[in-house]
Amino acid sequence: MEHPRLETRPAEGETRGIAVFCHGGTAASVSPPKDKALSLVRMRAFEQFVHRSAAERGIATCLVRYRVAGWNGEAADAFADVRWAIGQMRAEHGADVPIVLVGHSMGGRAALRAGGEPSVTGVCALAPWTPPGEPVMHLRDQTVTILHGRADRWVPAKLSADFAVRARRAGARVARFTVAGGHGMLRSAHQWHTFARDAVLAGTGLEPMRADVSNALRQPSPEGLAVPL
Repeated sequence: MEHPRLETRPAEGETRGIAVFCHGGTAASVSPPKDKALSLVRMRAFEQFVHRSAAERGIATCLVRYRVAGWNGEAADAFADVRWAIGQMRAEHGADVPIVLVGHSMGGRAALRAGGEPSVTGVCALAPWTPPGEPVMHLRDQTVTILHGRADRWVPAKLSADFAVRARRAGARVARFTVAGGHGMLRSAHQWHTFARDAVLAGTGLEPMRADVSNALRQPSPEGLAVPL
């Protein structure tokens, strides 16, 4: 089995924060992800957008290239690879540099699962695949922002809604938004991209939190967990 890899882009000047991007995959597969897989191509677009708009603020970015395309049950391969990536970033930049995880679909699940790792200061989950029973207790005191398409047929939005409720009960600071469109994040693409960028800047402490996110965090469930974007 191949080792995971990272596609990295440095910050301009001092590295003040790191965004780790986690692409989607499939439930079960031990084959390596294809270079032209849509899930990988789509997440690379997010990484490039965030780097273009935030590198001058001190944000370094990296895209995790998984060993295998599948989650694979208890093996949770994508989660293992994201943890490895966090360790690599901590070793390169130091333990004091904040890390924000941005993940889509299976990558959203991996990012949320890794949300309690050292140096992680925020998680941005985009249409995350969060099946019933997905762990939440490790997210206590973590800030989690979720965005899900209301017409998502691949990963129903109800899954992230249920996860958000449980994570809040576990003590996480969760704001969840919904947007028109489906799982590919192609409709209203700029909204998806800017949502991720703003989560990175806020999570690394380089910008104040967006007003709509701050408001959602203050609202009770379910109002703060189903905010139209």
